[in-house]
Amino acid sequence: MTVIADGLTAAGYPVYLPHRDGMEFRLIHRELRERGYDEAVAGQFLHEAIFALDIYQLVVDCGAVVWNLNGRVPDEGAVSEAAIAWALGKPMIGFADDARTLIAGRMNPLLAGLIEFEMTADVNQIGPLLEKQLAIQRVPVITLANLPERVRHAAEEGHALWLTLQSRAGEAISNEQIADCVCALFGKKAKKRRGDKG
Repeated sequence: MTVIADGLTAAGYPVYLPHRDGMEFRLIHRELRERGYDEAVAGQFLHEAIFALDIYQLVVDCGAVVWNLNGRVPDEGAVSEAAIAWALGKPMIGFADDARTLIAGRMNPLLAGLIEFEMTADVNQIGPLLEKQLAIQRVPVITLANLPERVRHAAEEGHALWLTLQSRAGEAISNEQIADCVCALFGKKAKKRRGDKG
């Protein structure tokens, strides 16, 4: 994934790579635990935060998707992202240089259809294929106001978290600051689910 992201960056594309550009689960989880949240609550906060951040990036901030289909079974999160991107009309490029996913020499048609049955096994072709795809498929303009309520709400939370992650240009944001944002965004929902007051 890093090789793909680095290649796209070198080709001039801004890239969001979740495990690089998001937050590190274990560090924020530890910070939440140190604040007195039990393991399950801290994990729930972070799962909701990761979901919201990914939805914001995928639905609003990203113009196109490069989908890595490697693995015996493609990553289930990436499959969900690809399905969302396809439904939104986002240009998408598929990459796989691993034959383990093939059925009788072909990819599962429900996966292959999301990328118009075209993909590459050459990491060096991703940039040119993306450029070609962007030339023929218009990137849809998606705003928060035009989204269904649940999607909009998740994207708004993800946007708030992304702004926090980006709030200090050139400076690393602290795990404490990220945990503050996660608590502010998802703490009230957790209390509401548990029936707590306040």
